[in-house]
Formats: sequence, C-alpha cells, structure tokens
Amino acid sequence: LVRKPEKVCWVEAAGTVRDGVRAYTALHYLSQVSPGKTVLVMDGASPFGTIAIQLAQHRGAKVISTAYSLEDKQYLERLRSPVARVIDVSNGKIDVAESCLEETGGLGVDIVLDAGVKLYSAEDESTSKSQLLPHKHDIITLLGVGGHWITTEKNLQLDPPDSHSLFLKGATVSFLNDEIWNLSNIQQGKYLYILLMIPILEDIMEKLSSSVFRPQLDEPIPLYEAKVSMEIVQKNQARKRQVIQF
Repeated sequence: LVRKPEKVCWVEAAGTVRDGVRAYTALHYLSQVSPGKTVLVMDGASPFGTIAIQLAQHRGAKVISTAYSLEDKQYLERLRSPVARVIDVSNGKIDVAESCLEETGGLGVDIVLDAGVKLYSAEDESTSKSQLLPHKHDIITLLGVGGHWITTEKNLQLDPPDSHSLFLKGATVSFLNDEIWNLSNIQQGKYLYILLMIPILEDIMEKLSSSVFRPQLDEPIPLYEAKVSMEIVQKNQARKRQVIQF
C-alpha cells in the first residue's frame, strides 16, 4: 500500500506502480545505476521501458534504447529528456551491438535491460516480433567490462563460450522476475528493509506527482471490457499499460 498524492489521478497511480517497482528492482537492486553509466533499454517505448528510461535518466545515466517501429522511434524522440540514441530495429538491418559500441566509443554499455532475447538462429524463430529481438551473443558483445545484464528471458540458455565471455568481462546476468518478492519469505524481509531505507513505492508516487515519471497508458477501460483487455495483454498485443476503471 502507498499513499496517493493529490496531484496524481487514480489511473496514473494504478498504471505506474508495477512498472515503477520493476524499474527500481532492475536499476537499483540488481544493477545500481548511477551518474555517468550507460544504460541500454530494449523496447523503450513499452510501458516498462518508458519508466526505466525515465528512472535511469533521473539517476544521471546516459540511455540508449531500441525501437520496434517508426511510431516507437518517434515516441522516444519526443520524450521530455530524449535518449542519447534511438536504435530503430524495425527493418532488421541495424546491428544493435555495433550501434552501442559506436555510441560508447567501443567500451560497451554498463547496464542492459532486455525485453527478451533471440535464443536460436533466425530460421528457427516463428513470430515476427522475435525476429526483432537481439541475439544473446549481441547482448554479451555490447556489454562493457563489469557490466550488468538484466534479463526478462526466463528460458535463457548460456553455453560455455557465452559464460567464458562474461567471465572475461567480469559481467553479471540477473533475472528480472516480477513476482520474486512474493515468492520468498526470506527475501520479503530484505525487500521490506529496502522499502524502509529507500521508500520505493512512495518515491514512485512522488516522481509521478512531479512529472519525473510519465507513464505509457491507454485510455481507462470499463469493467465490462476487462475480459477482452486481458486477452489482448496475454497475447502481448498491448503497447500501452491497460488500467481497468470501476
């Protein structure tokens, strides 16, 4: 539970808190973003990507993002604090690793937040969206020394050469599981400690109130359309956060 500031509407509060906690988990707990670091946010125009970009920028990091369509690219370029570079991968001809290394002078990025990765060769991929995802080797290539790879890919498989490359860079791989704090009784105390020291939920609402966070929200959905909305979300067809309004 968190107190809602008067300046924040209910829809924005409901549509931001989950992505806010995910962003804080990834950028504070798992990777400790700080001024001067370079962060790559995959699919930055997604609801989670939008909040992650804004939090990283607020912490003083340089942000690079990928866009899956022309509309996504234009959205990212219109952000109040534009990202350092938008990599448009919609035509499948742009090399993400090469672009990131070029942007960082060959040093690589410090933190990567993926939106899924390509695990197999192109001919084995079945959906059009998976064709736009970077290969796991690309992520390892663009990761800098001492870098952090935060992945949402639950079936990630690292082969010995992959592990060797990460070892040589002193890099880490962490999994961003939305439900981890609810699953572990041991970690719940740790999470509560973090909330006491750094009141994440209150900070999310404060940043929302002061317009540091500007969420990517769809129009409020009436209760009678909740089932249809849920089906769209489950099919990963929703490009904006869906909020049911009673």
